[in-house]
Amino acid sequence: MKVTIEKIPPGSEPEIIIRSNELDDSLMQLIYSIRSPSKKLIGIADLRMHILEPKDIFYFESVDNKVFIYCKDKVFESKLKLYEIEEEYENLGFFRASKSIILNISKIGSVKSVFYGKFEALLKNGEKVLISRQYVPVLKNKLGL
Repeated sequence: MKVTIEKIPPGSEPEIIIRSNELDDSLMQLIYSIRSPSKKLIGIADLRMHILEPKDIFYFESVDNKVFIYCKDKVFESKLKLYEIEEEYENLGFFRASKSIILNISKIGSVKSVFYGKFEALLKNGEKVLISRQYVPVLKNKLGL
């Protein structure tokens, strides 16, 4: 993909032009990320509400009807349901890894195949997360494999 950046006169409105033979998923995701404002999340810890950036989140996990947000070294509780998070943040690099986990693809350091067609993701913070075999094709697609 070729990227061209041109300086414009002060006061002019910035413009983005995309020239492509076909609008594939990666281009659609790029367009969506440009158009959508930066989405913040609210995480609750120590009786305080914290404003979280999606890029800082490693994964979301549902345990006992509660949803937890896992960052590099801190865990927060979310008031959102897992399906709401999946719908809202799917175009920001998050994907369903199992029935109870939504994973940030940019936080995966490596993956390996484990038993019964499942994958194990080693995250950049050292944690290991299992990816259910039914979601392995989604991961492969997102990684371009």
